[in-house]
Amino acid sequence: MTARTRLIRTAAALAVGALGLAGLAGCAGQTGATKLDTKADVKLTWWTGQDADASKLLQKLADEFEKDHPNVTIDVSPGASSTEELLQKLSAGFAGNSYPDISYSFGSWASQLEGSGRTLDITDQVSDPDVKWDEFSEAARKTVQPSGEKTIGFPAIVDNISLIYNTKLFEDAGVALPTEDWTWDDFRDAAKKITDASTETYGYAYSVSGSEETTWQFWPHLWQNGGEILDGDKAAFDSAAGVKSLEFLKGMAVDDKSVYLDQTDTKFGQLFAAGRIGMMTSGPWQLFDLKKAGTPYGVVQLPGTDGKHTTVSGPDIWALFDHKDVNRAHWAYEFTKWLTSAEQDERWNVEIGNLPLRSSEIDSAAFQKQVETYPGLDIMAANAENATVARPTVKGYVGLSEAVGSAISHVLQGDGDAEDELKKAAEKADKALADS
Repeated sequence: MTARTRLIRTAAALAVGALGLAGLAGCAGQTGATKLDTKADVKLTWWTGQDADASKLLQKLADEFEKDHPNVTIDVSPGASSTEELLQKLSAGFAGNSYPDISYSFGSWASQLEGSGRTLDITDQVSDPDVKWDEFSEAARKTVQPSGEKTIGFPAIVDNISLIYNTKLFEDAGVALPTEDWTWDDFRDAAKKITDASTETYGYAYSVSGSEETTWQFWPHLWQNGGEILDGDKAAFDSAAGVKSLEFLKGMAVDDKSVYLDQTDTKFGQLFAAGRIGMMTSGPWQLFDLKKAGTPYGVVQLPGTDGKHTTVSGPDIWALFDHKDVNRAHWAYEFTKWLTSAEQDERWNVEIGNLPLRSSEIDSAAFQKQVETYPGLDIMAANAENATVARPTVKGYVGLSEAVGSAISHVLQGDGDAEDELKKAAEKADKALADS
């Protein structure tokens, strides 16, 4: 498993997203083949957005596809010196008519990419039962369908947050271990009992950096209470459901003092691994560090509200781009369909320690081997069923996230009223949405 810090990467991606896609209305480019010829020679450009080791694995898969389809050549490269720079590279490519056929893209870019007018629409193709589209989580499917009108690619990497708990701290405190039926009241009660000021041990941890890490931890609470992030093009998180959600977290942080408030996004994981925090809500990227530290841990789905255990997911995508050439479009689709099939995904996402893209992979031998190394990974994969709501991919989400993150940070540190702070955040979010 790769020791990547997925959330920090996501936060960086959001900052890049704020730049917008300049030059999207550039020239449409030359028209290629207008009649499909599946035997014609085709060259595809694929920007993987991955580091060296991961890119080598993807190159190996591309070579295999080329061998099975001798008329197809795939030019594989990372596309940019870092994943975050791909958006700027795509923007320049649109303006200069030199963009790829396939590119790794953060899910938060999906609306911008669709709005460029340069993406393919594969809605009809993925409706074929052989594609088994329903094997992707609902959040992943919604991310590649940002407006709901087009499908601009395939899911590339999926994740979600589950409840990770330190078994020793629970045992030492005489608290029953979390179950899949836990409510948030059960969670709060356990956090309070595990907290010990004399040893600086906390029951739970929450980021108050104001980043996307702060914000996306809040969304499951909002959704489980029946709230929404947006209502059309306006902020809706300042509803009664939003206030109730933030008041709950404030009760833990301010009243119970059972929450370690992390200003950095990174310390809470280290403190959990060291046995100083009883619970954290996080994802598969944490398991490598816990395994390395020898931390005794367990994993279960998030606590629920009225039987709902909705989680948040941050899927990334393989975006497909239109070059007005039916042959290139055909093979770009065929390659990504092949790449994201269960058979290939076991040799890609599963191999490098990510969650499998498809529900059918959970019982595979390849994934079970990873589960033996990183216990709980199977529970996180199954938790994809609770990823029923997708984060918005609208252009103004960056400003919205910053506004919400700031409000949460103030309230959890005892500096502000939940209702007032969310109302102010909604006003800032609406401005960001209007200006995007």
